[in-house]
Amino acid sequence: MKAELKRIHSPDVYTLENFEPNEADKFGILLQLMVGPVNTEGEESFDLMVCTPKWLSDNYGKTDIVFGRHYLIVFEYDYDAIYSKLKSIIESIDADNWEDLGLLIGRIAKWEFEDYQN
Repeated sequence: MKAELKRIHSPDVYTLENFEPNEADKFGILLQLMVGPVNTEGEESFDLMVCTPKWLSDNYGKTDIVFGRHYLIVFEYDYDAIYSKLKSIIESIDADNWEDLGLLIGRIAKWEFEDYQN
């Protein structure tokens, strides 16, 4: 089974394609990746923080320790490059079923059903 990146949106930015951060090298925004199995209508949300190293240093102290899981660190905002990279990575993942696919994509972005138990 393969996944498809169906769309990306952000609660922080109205139009991602036209977004221009106040400082090109210092920003952080939440992206919600809507992903589902190829050739289906369904989709689920995977959250990813896109930020620059300067944003990280402004938002965390020198004694903080930050794990990079669910963070995409870039040096400037380039929607096309970010979208293309995410699409390429997500659509290269293969698994036997949607649950396993979601777990693998969840290594990149936080799956809305991460840690969900029946």
